[in-house]
Amino acid sequence: MILNPYKKIRKSYISIQNNLYSIENRIIALQQALARVESRQLDSLKSKDIKDYEFKVFSQWGEDGIIQYLLKKVKIKNKIFVEFGVEDYLESNTRYLLTNDNWSGIVFDGNEENINAIRNHDLYWRHNLKAEHAFIDKININRLLTKNGIKGNIGLLSIDIDGNDYWIWEAIDVIQPTIVVIEFNSRLGDTKAITVPYKNDFDRSKAHPSMIYFGASLAALYKLGNKKGYDLVGCNSAGVNAFFVRRDLRPKSMPKLTPKAAFVRGEFREARGANGEMNYLNKKEEEKLLEKLPFVRIDGK
Repeated sequence: MILNPYKKIRKSYISIQNNLYSIENRIIALQQALARVESRQLDSLKSKDIKDYEFKVFSQWGEDGIIQYLLKKVKIKNKIFVEFGVEDYLESNTRYLLTNDNWSGIVFDGNEENINAIRNHDLYWRHNLKAEHAFIDKININRLLTKNGIKGNIGLLSIDIDGNDYWIWEAIDVIQPTIVVIEFNSRLGDTKAITVPYKNDFDRSKAHPSMIYFGASLAALYKLGNKKGYDLVGCNSAGVNAFFVRRDLRPKSMPKLTPKAAFVRGEFREARGANGEMNYLNKKEEEKLLEKLPFVRIDGK
């Protein structure tokens, strides 16, 4: 009996896919083992600077290590996370929490293909993870959370949506995370409390050809955090994410910082020209470009 050629192809495809999953799982297991060793080594440090505890397994810039450090210092009752803007979840701030610490949570992304990729990965049945396709805005965010049973005290909230980050955090009122990890735009400096104006469908790629017009300054997020009852405890060494701890849960041994003390200026050069080409603008050139664009000034204590 001659086997149907399409069946042969499908059989080969499945075999290749299974092998890739096996290789991926072995690599991840090795990464996690190395991370646990590194985490134990970092335990001996006496530093109170969260940057010193960085390591990465799934995070982009070392956030995995910082989060593990914070978990050892801050009491977490409900080991639940929420993360916005995860793409296909291969690189994220919460995946290590899911796989290493057995947390549960929900992730959101505006691209349906990304969400389908997460749901079809064996990670989805191995852990208590929910992936939702949604473009987050001020109107729908609280409804989306409550609809999925997420409310009250949770462990961690991570916001990285390249645009309305400030406005989304401001709008959230159905959850009270212990830790908040939120992206800031370091090009906006450490003194001005400013953010891009709210636009329901803000898209970084469409807002300005340079792709560097997005988000909020660290000072703006600091003011918002203070208003919501959170203390700034540091930023990562790449100058991308800021870390806040709920004031009533922050241990006295963990210093709260001002924007100036915590600020880190990112050194990456990702600005683009009118045709989408990388033009490698320096710090002053980026600041000059952004000075001409509209921002909202954040007032308040």
